[in-house]
Amino acid sequence: MLSNDQRKIPQKKAIFNRRDITEKLESIAENTPLDHRRSKLFTLLNEAYKAGWLEVKRRHRACRSISEAALTPVANCYLMDMILKTLLDFTATHIYPNPNPTESEHITLIATGGYGRGEMAPYSDVDLTFLIPYKVTPWVENVVEFILYFLWDMGLKVGHATRNPDEIVRMAKEDLTICTSLLESRMIWGSATAFKQARKLFVSKVIKGNESWFINGKLEERDSRHKKLGDSRYVVEPNLKEGKGGLRDLQTTWWIARFTYIAKSAEELMEEGVFSRHELQQFKRVEQFLWSVRCSLHYMTDRAEERLSFDMQRQLSQFMKYQDKAGSLAVERFMKHYFLIAKTVGDLTRILCAALEQGNQKKSLLDRIRPARKVGGFKSEQGRLKLMDKDDFKTNPIFMLKIFHIADKHNYDIHPETLRQLSKDLALIDDTLREDSEANKLFLDILTSKNNNELALKRLNEAGVFGKFIPDFGRVVAQMQYDMYHHYTVDEHTIRALGLLSKVEKGDLDQEHPVSSKVVHHISSRKVLYTAVLLHDVAKGRKGDHSILGAEVAEELCPKMGFTPGETKTISWLVRQHLLMSETAFKRDLSDPKTIQDFCDEVKSMERLRLLMLLTVVDIKAVGPGVWNGWKGQLLRNLYFSSEEKLLAGHVRFGRAERVQERQTELKEKLSLKKTPASKLFGRLYDSYWLAEELEIQAMNMELIQTTDKLGEILGVAARVDEFQAMTHVTVYAQDHPGLFARIVGALGVAGATIAGAKIHTTRDGMALDNFLIQDADRQAYNDPIKLEKLERTIHETLLGKVKITERLKKRKIIGDKSAHFHINPVVSIDNNASSKSTVIEVSAKDRQGLLHDLSFVLYRLKLSLISAHVATWGEHAVDTFYVSDLTGGKITNKVRLRNIEQKLLLASEGKSPWGEALDK
Repeated sequence: MLSNDQRKIPQKKAIFNRRDITEKLESIAENTPLDHRRSKLFTLLNEAYKAGWLEVKRRHRACRSISEAALTPVANCYLMDMILKTLLDFTATHIYPNPNPTESEHITLIATGGYGRGEMAPYSDVDLTFLIPYKVTPWVENVVEFILYFLWDMGLKVGHATRNPDEIVRMAKEDLTICTSLLESRMIWGSATAFKQARKLFVSKVIKGNESWFINGKLEERDSRHKKLGDSRYVVEPNLKEGKGGLRDLQTTWWIARFTYIAKSAEELMEEGVFSRHELQQFKRVEQFLWSVRCSLHYMTDRAEERLSFDMQRQLSQFMKYQDKAGSLAVERFMKHYFLIAKTVGDLTRILCAALEQGNQKKSLLDRIRPARKVGGFKSEQGRLKLMDKDDFKTNPIFMLKIFHIADKHNYDIHPETLRQLSKDLALIDDTLREDSEANKLFLDILTSKNNNELALKRLNEAGVFGKFIPDFGRVVAQMQYDMYHHYTVDEHTIRALGLLSKVEKGDLDQEHPVSSKVVHHISSRKVLYTAVLLHDVAKGRKGDHSILGAEVAEELCPKMGFTPGETKTISWLVRQHLLMSETAFKRDLSDPKTIQDFCDEVKSMERLRLLMLLTVVDIKAVGPGVWNGWKGQLLRNLYFSSEEKLLAGHVRFGRAERVQERQTELKEKLSLKKTPASKLFGRLYDSYWLAEELEIQAMNMELIQTTDKLGEILGVAARVDEFQAMTHVTVYAQDHPGLFARIVGALGVAGATIAGAKIHTTRDGMALDNFLIQDADRQAYNDPIKLEKLERTIHETLLGKVKITERLKKRKIIGDKSAHFHINPVVSIDNNASSKSTVIEVSAKDRQGLLHDLSFVLYRLKLSLISAHVATWGEHAVDTFYVSDLTGGKITNKVRLRNIEQKLLLASEGKSPWGEALDK
């Protein structure tokens, strides 16, 4: 668009020496019979094309700057131009010579689309139109067919059409894609006069008078494309061509501007007032960056790849020489640069496209005679807020916040001219404004708005005001985290979390989050909660623990925002402990009284518990699609209610024995059991079981025990789907023996299951009753009857010794495993204070098939009794927690033994056997 001038290419002859090639072709024409010319022509041009393509690739890899790399698509275009001109010259002269063509026997070759614009990625299509005066003649047909087959034989992807000027006009008027492609047409070979006449006809018949059709069509096309790809420019694996903020968005802006102003260059558009000089520089900068990255991506993958996948992100960051810095990896810095570029594309497309759209909307007679309505110091035109005077921001910088406040309060959009002025005046946001009490009140009102706070905050962020007013938030704008867990950049995640909090408060999510939807109406301060959500990740990307650093940010920032010392302390605590509830719920045994006691010792009050519950829920749910599920919700609710009971102290209804009795009574009624059979059955299980499991699971367990015993079987397996939790519950009932848990885990792995949690119980008569929560490879419940039957059969066969677990697990390969591109240093931590009866071992490692199986077998071989296991995964990162004891039921305290346990688990976490043999031998 802005950099497609082939005159900028240095040493073009090294890419394609046309004089030299032409001389060789003349020799071929003189010395080769007609029927052999095609093969020699093909050999010469194909080799020249390959050599030129490799030369462009070599230059790209040797580039020292983005501006230099941005010449690659222009060089590719130049090479294709030379091939086509040379090919057509030879074809028309020596293959199908026509010394006296009729008026109908003329061809003009036109480049269209991206090729017409003068830009080609290494693996782009070649879009061509053969312009003819009238109808296709035999000579024209022969030439066109020869050219196309020649190009296809070279391995090129060619889009083509043969049309006369009238057909071009008709097709362009009927099809927006064709119209767009022809908008950037460029003559390659043939009659300049014919091309100019066709171009003139295109302008007069297609462009003039159809501006609104084109603008509306391209904007609808853009919105549809965004929706298809997630409608966010801040996804962690973006499509740099089609995604929001990508190259296609930039091109859409260019197309609309060119169509509206019939301009040939950016300079002409600047003269028309469409671009300011600063915007033109921005346009050039983002265009060069995107083209540089796109070409690099094509070369690295050897195909027309447009998605910035995790593996490509790392390679691109290395190629473009980004360096690690404190708190931020090189790949994260590269992606932050990309997202900032995407944001700039958004700024340009929003301001310029909307301005052009607005300029082409004819006002009705009523609009022309009716004065603009005044709203809060601004004027409203067609539902958009405008400045009364372009210097209003300079006179009253607080208006830079107030306009978003008014827009949210009265459901207005903001006029593109005003947004444009806003971007020019961002430097007016200084410490004086940041410490202004009225400005902070406006910001908090937007933050806690009951209308649509997410939309208001996104607008505030897109305009650059958010990051300028809260500089600490500005540091995480476009900040990505290089992992498979987080789907969005930090700023996008935060704004989504705030939007979700508003939906919870309105009751929009009461089915999915029943407790949160009630708890939210019993907190003391909405502003405290919303501000804690705003700041919970504000220190990501810095060196150190982001929770601790974020708490320090809160302590400094909140007083300026008008919070009291008590409110500031609460916000700071929430930011510091925003992971406490999820880590406790997902990584600890909630049936262990010590877990609840330790959690409550930190939380201290019901108000903090409510606030932390709400912050935790929206934080997890805002991570991305599929991250939240009913199982996580149930664990959080269990922790909430257990902690509530503990914190309320005097309001506890029953002691341990009474709670066990109450549950047994409920279960007896549910199963319609008579008193004597119930007492006999229930008496086989310890009190800890009755406090650890939910009623539905206990019902499934009792039915399995009864059925297995009645049939005289040595092994029983049952599975039940929980659609709400998106989980499948699996129970295994078998004779207890050392290593049983590891074998069950291995069996589930062989079946392809992902284990989310496990609870291990032993009956008084030596049977094991183990409950598992599992999902399939797509993190969904096993809800297919055939899959469930196969799952149960696999567990049976494995536990009966018919399946060799280690061999089967090694054979299982995960297709398209993204985690292969990540490395996590394993860590083993052992805590004797987290439980009153058990030693708690936590293994943090890279998730992989068979990880839990390997770790479990190490514990078995170390002669440790496994009491419970808890599995938590964050993308490629797994944290497996085990509650263990020695064979006498006590904690492991010997330092030498603890060190031995740690070393062997570290080896197992990386798939290495501590004993030099298969782990399950």
